[in-house]
Amino acid sequence: MTINGIIEVIYDTAQVKDTFRKREFVVKYANNPDYPQFLKFEMVQDSCDQLNKFKVGDKVKIDFDLQGRAWVNPKGETVYFNSLRAWKLSSDNSSETQGSEPEFNEIPEEDVPF
Repeated sequence: MTINGIIEVIYDTAQVKDTFRKREFVVKYANNPDYPQFLKFEMVQDSCDQLNKFKVGDKVKIDFDLQGRAWVNPKGETVYFNSLRAWKLSSDNSSETQGSEPEFNEIPEEDVPF
């Protein structure tokens, strides 16, 4: 899956275990500008370093996987969790090119080609 958004928060990398680290960040996703959504993504292992070249306010394109898992709590109840696991982060320059229409040379009516 892919979405575009604006970085709102970048958290520090967390060393969860000796061999596992993750880094979270929040993106403002405004598919409907009247109701923007603030989505928390996570990156793991070497992917965490991709965030080093971005800052709050940057427009980004995020490639991610939607992941879900089940966990049985001590009461025996099954609880479900979702994660947005980003694996690629790139600059979103599409807003600079959107909205500009290609220019066409108009042909004067007296210069009709037939």
